[in-house]
Amino acid sequence: MHVLVRLIERLSGGFGLLGAIIVAPLILATVYEVFSRYLFNAPTIWAYEIAYMAMGTNFLLGAAVTLRDRGHIRIDLLYARWSPRTQALIDIVGYTCLFLPVAWWVSWGLWKYAYYAFLSGETSGDSAWNPIIWPFRLVFFAGFVSLALQAAAELIKAAYILAGRTPPGASR
Repeated sequence: MHVLVRLIERLSGGFGLLGAIIVAPLILATVYEVFSRYLFNAPTIWAYEIAYMAMGTNFLLGAAVTLRDRGHIRIDLLYARWSPRTQALIDIVGYTCLFLPVAWWVSWGLWKYAYYAFLSGETSGDSAWNPIIWPFRLVFFAGFVSLALQAAAELIKAAYILAGRTPPGASR
């Protein structure tokens, strides 16, 4: 199980790094658009779509690494006061009954969403540039699958804690 958890956490970290790298083209496209629009009075036809796709990619690919690093917002009013074993029990119930079923269901729906966009050659329809949309929808799918896998790793770690054992990746 340690190897599986480490593999999932590396995948989450890789997606998170890719999501972080995407910020550079987002900044460059935005700066270019501002200069082009306001200094040269020549707005681009592609900057809006690059911006929302890059920001969405950053957000979606960063979700799993944020879960891995416990960076998501949670209500700690009670949770923080409980013992690690009680926290692990709450995590197991939450991941098993809520998070994982919803994440896998959404992932399946996003796969179909991307697949049908690929088959139909669907374009964004949001600007004159009008790029094909399936690659962006594939990022939706990859981001949610990565998030679901990371949740499974968190479930495994919680099970280790509940069993009184040191969870995988605890030395981080």
